[in-house]
Amino acid sequence: MLDSINGAVELGLLYALMALGVYITFRILDFPDLTVDGSFTTGGAIAAILIANGYSPLLACLAAFAGGLVAGACTGLLHTKGKINGLLSGILMMIALYSINMRIMGKPNISLLGVDTLFTAVSPITIVLIIVVVFKLLLDAFLHTDLGLALRATGDNARMIRSFGANTHNTTILGLSLSNGLVALSGALIAQQSGFADISMGIGMIVIGLASVIIGEAIFGARSVFQATLAAVLGSIVYRIVVALALRVEWLKASDLKLITAIIVIIALVLPSVQRAIKQKATAKKRTAELIARALQTNPGGER
Repeated sequence: MLDSINGAVELGLLYALMALGVYITFRILDFPDLTVDGSFTTGGAIAAILIANGYSPLLACLAAFAGGLVAGACTGLLHTKGKINGLLSGILMMIALYSINMRIMGKPNISLLGVDTLFTAVSPITIVLIIVVVFKLLLDAFLHTDLGLALRATGDNARMIRSFGANTHNTTILGLSLSNGLVALSGALIAQQSGFADISMGIGMIVIGLASVIIGEAIFGARSVFQATLAAVLGSIVYRIVVALALRVEWLKASDLKLITAIIVIIALVLPSVQRAIKQKATAKKRTAELIARALQTNPGGER
């Protein structure tokens, strides 16, 4: 049981960068970016092919991050300059990345067994914790700069920020690039931790990222930038712990992982709405009782 929890925490930290990337697009930019499923594999593919050919794992991670930046920028250009719907832009780039990733890898699967990675000499949970904390703090600092504030304002009210002279096209492209760079870096780390990169490793990543962000916000709140990014990181860990516990149920199998993910996301999305409805109903009931009590005090005899 303890080993399962430790493994879940480690996986949660590995996917935390991906959750931060999804937070940027879905919460800050309010952009439904499906490029994530492709850019995650791009990061893993670039890192795996470089490491397998003898390059430094650190250089491979930087190259993976750069590959994600380019993929996100392409999605942003399709949306802003090509005037293509945001959702469709992400889908088109995700489809294109499948072929690009196959070109990068040269085959559907690349093994990293027997080669040195970032985790060869150091415990994965230690080094990943350091990487996640560094990138989280850097992202927090960036979002408080003038450019970061413009990025946040673009998602809140693009028309207003344009009236102040800001170029929302550039901020959108920047946000998508940064998001997919973090996603690709997460893919590079996952490939090194698991010992291989696979062409299908990115399938369903957007749902996992959404689940992490939604669960984190529901449990830990998101009243400030620092708290929101922390919630995304902790949400990724909580999600992995929930999945690990769910897979210990006898009638659930490893092949049910996607189903479990979908159920977790549905619950996380529906629960706040149900809670609000119950709260509103209780408030309305309380107000009705107060109005009746006030009416009886004003006219105790029931006269008209």
